[in-house]
Amino acid sequence: MLLAGCGGPQSTLAPDGPAAQAAAWLWWGMFVWFGLVLLLVASLWLVAWRRRPRSYDAEQARQVGLRWILAGGVLLPGLSILVLLAFGIPLGLRMLPLPLGGPPPLRIEVTGHQWWWEVRYPETGVVTANQLILPVGQPVDLELASADVIHAFWVPRLGGKLDMLPGRRLTMRLRADRAGPYRGQCAEFCGSQHAHMVLAVEALEMADFNAWQAARRVEPAVAREHAAAVRAFRPYCGECHRVAGISDGRRAPDLSDVGARPGLGAGTLEMEQGAMRRWLREHQRLKPYNGMPRHDRLPEDTLDAIAAWLETLVP
Repeated sequence: MLLAGCGGPQSTLAPDGPAAQAAAWLWWGMFVWFGLVLLLVASLWLVAWRRRPRSYDAEQARQVGLRWILAGGVLLPGLSILVLLAFGIPLGLRMLPLPLGGPPPLRIEVTGHQWWWEVRYPETGVVTANQLILPVGQPVDLELASADVIHAFWVPRLGGKLDMLPGRRLTMRLRADRAGPYRGQCAEFCGSQHAHMVLAVEALEMADFNAWQAARRVEPAVAREHAAAVRAFRPYCGECHRVAGISDGRRAPDLSDVGARPGLGAGTLEMEQGAMRRWLREHQRLKPYNGMPRHDRLPEDTLDAIAAWLETLVP
């Protein structure tokens, strides 16, 4: 039980990138140093507790007190700060988006909303939501912003936390050294559904990453059996949601590849058979106060048809 937080998808002690590795080393350095300080202070306390009291005159008492103040109140904290600065500053530099000697990093724009993530790849025009796909072994500069309140971007196994402030755009550099899924989470309380603001992160080998982007640059085709669902979607949902080639809404998550995503509602539901139908019918119960209105005006068979079509949006 004491080691339960040392593993898992959000463990900072299981890093898979240089920024996360620097944070882990910094944590271990602080843990070891302050463990030694605690051991020293506890040992001195035990010695003082077991030692026979001595008698001092006023001058001797003043000198002894002064020595302890200088040793425990100035030298020990000062030494601790110097050690941590000497150890932490070089590690902190590894977390900054400093100029590189080789090709420039891949640039990805991530915007936090209440309570979902908008992810854009400006070099290719790919847009997705609540998922972040990275190439393995390549530095990535994430340009972070907020559309409403303060959020915080955090993928513990890839890097540290950085606040996302309205009206400002900050940059975080990450690099994933291993292919596989990761879990991101908004780490700054941003409202009632803060816990349901999960970011699905996956690192792909470069060939797979290029194929992922290429597939999303192709507009999804609409099968004949879904034509009625598309006609209902355009006026009712398309003002807020974008589907490539169908609608251009920018107020809500892009749905162009929603069928290929691992979940719905930023981690509220896993994407499985019938999940889209359940989300459209019960989203205000599953994730109260989210920005999508209830669909009371649409017949249930129309909602079911829209859900069935959306599930086919797999590049």
